[in-house]
Amino acid sequence: MPVVDLHCHILPGIDDGSKSWEASLKLARAAVADGVTHALCTPHTLNGRYTSHKQDVIKLTEEFQDRIDQAGIPLTVFPGHEVRLSGGLTEALDNDDILFCDEEGHYMLLELPSNEVPHYTKNMVYELTRRGITPIVVHPERNKEILGNPQKLQEFLEMGVLVQITASSYTGLFGKEIEDCSREFIKAGQCAFFASDAHDLPRRQYQLSEALDKLAKEFGEDKKQKYLDNAQAVINGDPVYLNWQSLPKKRKKFLGLF
Repeated sequence: MPVVDLHCHILPGIDDGSKSWEASLKLARAAVADGVTHALCTPHTLNGRYTSHKQDVIKLTEEFQDRIDQAGIPLTVFPGHEVRLSGGLTEALDNDDILFCDEEGHYMLLELPSNEVPHYTKNMVYELTRRGITPIVVHPERNKEILGNPQKLQEFLEMGVLVQITASSYTGLFGKEIEDCSREFIKAGQCAFFASDAHDLPRRQYQLSEALDKLAKEFGEDKKQKYLDNAQAVINGDPVYLNWQSLPKKRKKFLGLF
């Protein structure tokens, strides 16, 4: 059964992920040990620190596949990008310098800044959807503003975005608050799939199978299979549909009144 990881930083020397071919092969073996059969290599771009150009990523991914094959590791890799929301995004699109999750250019990983949801986010999402691109908002559970106000994610779901939660967020690696937020998004049907977001860093290892097993235990095997199917659909450029609900509003606490 194919298991697709849509988000990982295992190409060497291009961002804050792998720093060497040795580390990249180690991560490839870790991916296979975690059940992954296909991985979209998604180095950062436009995030203020890294700008990884499309042709460079394609070339590096091709070399990585050759080295994977020579090492006898049963993993297929594809070139992609984790694209930071920024004012330079439309120009990069116009210059054909962005990689998508699929060859047809239907899906794109979109990363928000860590601490906020910029005021122009809706305008950028609108521009992407106008171009026929479905943004996949990556790890919103780790965005400080959304973590404090999870209902804010709904604004973008209403515009047709998809949502990817980091597997280790749901398994609790980033703490209980992020784990609980992940669970709420999952329960409301607002998440489409997990991804590893693997780096060659402490606490950024593969936990995809653990998250999927936990998902099956808490929400049923059908939910686990749906996440697997959705990830495969994205990399094939096929439609993904979410049947999501609004999060319940938090009740206000009237301290000292009663």
